[in-house]
Amino acid sequence: MDTLSYLQQLIDETIMGISLVHFIIVFIVLFIAFTLKRVIAHFFTKTIFKFTQKTASKADDILLKSLNKPIEFLVIILGIYVSIEVLQLPKQPTNLDLIARNILQILLTFNLAWFCYNVVALIEHWLSHWAGRTESTLDDQLVPFIRKTLRVFIVFLAILFLVQNLGYSISGLLASLGLGGLAVALAAKDSLSNIFGSLMILLDRPFSIGDWIKADELEGTVEEIGFRSTRIRTFAKTLITIPNSVLMNMSIDNFSQMPKRRIKLTVGVTYDTTPAQMRQAVSAIRQMLREHPAIHQEFFLVNFTDFGASSLDIMVYCFTTSTVWGEYLDAREDVCLKIMETLAAMGLEIAFPSQTLYLHDKNLTNQPENS
Repeated sequence: MDTLSYLQQLIDETIMGISLVHFIIVFIVLFIAFTLKRVIAHFFTKTIFKFTQKTASKADDILLKSLNKPIEFLVIILGIYVSIEVLQLPKQPTNLDLIARNILQILLTFNLAWFCYNVVALIEHWLSHWAGRTESTLDDQLVPFIRKTLRVFIVFLAILFLVQNLGYSISGLLASLGLGGLAVALAAKDSLSNIFGSLMILLDRPFSIGDWIKADELEGTVEEIGFRSTRIRTFAKTLITIPNSVLMNMSIDNFSQMPKRRIKLTVGVTYDTTPAQMRQAVSAIRQMLREHPAIHQEFFLVNFTDFGASSLDIMVYCFTTSTVWGEYLDAREDVCLKIMETLAAMGLEIAFPSQTLYLHDKNLTNQPENS
């Protein structure tokens, strides 16, 4: 009976108004929670991770790694929640119940933010996969920037939720942050406009690195596209740095996007050329273009167009199959030489600028006839 009385006395013992039995139950609950956490960790490591490693996609690996630790921690949070319910902490005068539940809300918010913070890695993986399929390096540089921005935003939201859940008003904090953000935005207006210019270049893709472009009076090859500026190497080998906000307001002519390259010539023959010879010359030049391997056969024109000041003008309008500068010049040179050979074989001469001076003697005109 003494032993039973002692046990009954021990059971009836209270600490801060809570019976010892409740503390024993809480110990058992927390022990089960920590044990379950170890089981989940072992299950992820030994089973799920090995299964996902056999798949071709890395997205499932990243997702499971994002879930692993937050799920383990969630089990602990559930154990703490059950423990709080079992203990029935006193609300007065120490407010232990309120403090415990606030701590529980902090842990839940932290766990949710932890999961979202880890999921950003999955978003980064998708963006990196998309950026790797493009030629531009700007989107590759933009991926880390987006990752950092998202994670800062998640931490900021988590802090706001914590403050709100703890019973404090966040309206004053948001107002002060709004004024501070406005001041920062005004101070960094040019930098922000350049960043938005970079985003527009990324989305619109008016050019890529290595393209030959002309923007207003600037012409050259794009060497680098950054967040703030774009660098263009001119044909004089100078390097021009243009802010992206300025560049996006320019008219950009991208020569590298030409599917074919134009040749436009005016060939002038002398005025002693007869109509028959002119028809023959035009026909011969057309035939030469049809047979030329470097000339695009989709469209070309050869026509006698003008009576010039010192020549009869033949317009030659065609396109080369190659857009490479050196190959284009070789094709243009060959077309010019073949036109010269064609006209020479017909006995026609290419006219050069010349003037004919006529003299009129009034004395001879007004001299009376001899009777």
